[in-house]
Amino acid sequence: MERIALYDTTLRDGMQREGLSLSVGEQVQIALRLAEVGIDVIEAGFPSSNPKDSQLFDLLEHEDLGSTRVAAFGMTRRRDTAPGADPGLRIMVDCFAPVATIVGKTWDLHLQKVTRVSREENLAMIGESVGFLLGEGKDVFYDAEHFFDAYREHPDYALECLRAAHGNGASWLVLCDTNGSTLPMDVERITGEVVAAMADARIGIHTHNDAGCAVANSLLAVQQGARQVQGTINGWGERCGNADLISLAPSLALKMGFDVLRPGGLEELTRLSHWGAETANLPPDAWAPYVGANAFAHKGGMHVAGMVADTRTFEHIDPALVGNERAMKVSELSGRHVVLERAREAGIDMEADPGLALRILARIKQLEHDGYHFEVADASFTILLEREAGVHEPVFIFESFRVTTEQDETRGTVTEATVRVRHDGEALTATAEGNGPVNALDNALRRALAGRVPELDQISLVNFKVRILDEGHGTDAITRVLVDSTDGTSTWSTMGVGQNIIAASWDALVDSLDYGVRRASVPSAAGAQEA
Repeated sequence: MERIALYDTTLRDGMQREGLSLSVGEQVQIALRLAEVGIDVIEAGFPSSNPKDSQLFDLLEHEDLGSTRVAAFGMTRRRDTAPGADPGLRIMVDCFAPVATIVGKTWDLHLQKVTRVSREENLAMIGESVGFLLGEGKDVFYDAEHFFDAYREHPDYALECLRAAHGNGASWLVLCDTNGSTLPMDVERITGEVVAAMADARIGIHTHNDAGCAVANSLLAVQQGARQVQGTINGWGERCGNADLISLAPSLALKMGFDVLRPGGLEELTRLSHWGAETANLPPDAWAPYVGANAFAHKGGMHVAGMVADTRTFEHIDPALVGNERAMKVSELSGRHVVLERAREAGIDMEADPGLALRILARIKQLEHDGYHFEVADASFTILLEREAGVHEPVFIFESFRVTTEQDETRGTVTEATVRVRHDGEALTATAEGNGPVNALDNALRRALAGRVPELDQISLVNFKVRILDEGHGTDAITRVLVDSTDGTSTWSTMGVGQNIIAASWDALVDSLDYGVRRASVPSAAGAQEA
């Protein structure tokens, strides 16, 4: 298969995303992860635009990135300045990075408004900068900034800019859709014309996503002959972001038949995408193509029926190829097939009672009408299946609870809960305080079962969400509570719904602890999601 070089600019372009900030240590870890999956070139930014970037280059010099190369980024020489006297170019020369990526102007608008140089001087700035870096032993990539905007207005001069870089030794000429304004049909046409006009040059593509076309534009450029694709993890970047390499890599490999990444690199993409988001303190995009939690989630009854017959009916690839997993979501839209599939995963025999599936479906529809949302609470659905099938064996039996909150001048707000439950036929009562009603109930329940259910020690609540379902009712509204819990290895979600927020919270909490304790003795229990 023909190789497409993947060039990652997360550490430069990606860092320009609004609200995104990473420590130098985190940036080094990103570089290492990118190298592990087989990215060809990692652009680490400007070698000395600020102390953080300088430190990043110092650290990367001593890291083993295998065959992945590091690129330093910079501009062509300043006007009226010799390349050897230009501070920016000198820093790139002194930097350890073997690749020097320089960006130059192509568009008359920038020549007139930004650099304020003539066309001839601009060509000299491009050619002399490339030649200088090449003479200093660098592999030079030339990024033609705003190339597509320039080509639409003056194609002949846009090509002259590329020839100035190519004639002086640039190994790659990268066409940049810097404003992200170009539509796919224009990228396809222009890239094809450039490839035809410069048959002896290697062409790359760098797109932004302002019109929502960055990935499509990159793929069409490749189809027309571009053999280097630039982008970022998860499409991070300024404004609307850059082309998403997480989507591009599998499309290039699995749809177009090109060689990308190292062997096994595609299978790491889901993990890389999620890890990157967590490192950047961003929520992973559940709807991201290929790697999102919902990318291979099936909810509609007809879709699930098709999936049971043949997964190709509603999946464009096997999710395992990119390290993702298939999920059958439960909702009022679900059919009998999804219930049967989830029951099979939970180890419930549905054949003994032919009418059980229909009763479960009717129960789901009623509960979702009341406000439940089982597609985000898989553990609650597993418990529902068990209860409807008559096989649920709860860890304890609830009898009652009481919660009081008192405002005390000395202690501030104090919440106390008392719970009464039965365990192995014995009535147990315990009282505990907490920083709120749910925390107090959790503490009291654990105290009541202390020494009897050691699995509780490994379970902790990691998320608690409350949503008002009928806002027009004010404080009398129906409340949905979602609880996420973990045992340190896996996470699971449970839900409670009701007009009383504490009662709804109790239902979600009890199901969460019950599910976690019971699954601890069955490591392969269905319904848990790997953390």
